[in-house]
Amino acid sequence: MTEQMNPANEIDRVRKNTTTEQLRKIEEQIERSVRFYATQSPETISERIRGLEEEWSMERWLETNASALAFTGVALGLTVNRKWFALPLIVSGFLFQHAIQGWCPPVPLLRRLGIRTRSEIDREKFALKILRGDFEEAADAAMRRDQQDGETDKVLAAVSA
Repeated sequence: MTEQMNPANEIDRVRKNTTTEQLRKIEEQIERSVRFYATQSPETISERIRGLEEEWSMERWLETNASALAFTGVALGLTVNRKWFALPLIVSGFLFQHAIQGWCPPVPLLRRLGIRTRSEIDREKFALKILRGDFEEAADAAMRRDQQDGETDKVLAAVSA
C-alpha cells in the first residue's frame, strides 16, 4: 500500500498539522476520560462507548460543513447573485487541500474546538473496551497461541539443525 493510500496517514496528516498544545489537550482529555471510567461500572463504560461511536470525527465535520456551504453557495448563486458560485469553488479547493495535505483553513478552528480524528476517538473507545473486559478471551487465546508458537519454534529449530 502506498504511503498516500494508507488510512493511518490520513489521520497522521491531521495530527501533524495540529499544534503541540492542541495535541497535548486531546491526549489529556483521552487520559482523563479513561482514568475516570476505570472507576465506573461496565454499564457506565458501555454508555460512554456508545457516545464515542456517535462522536463526529474531523472528517465528518469537514465533509458536512463543506457540503452545506457548497449547497448554500449554489442555491444563492441560482437565486440571488452569480457571485455566490465562488463559495462552492472555494470550499472544494479547501477539501482538495485537506485531502492532499491533511490541512485546510477550518482544521485549526475545529481542533481548538476539540474535534478529534477517528483514531483519537477509537483509542479512547478501545481503552474503555479493555477496561470493560472485552478482550479477555482474545488475550487468553493469544497466550495459548504464543505457547504453541514457542513449541513450534523448537520443532522448526530442531529440524533446521
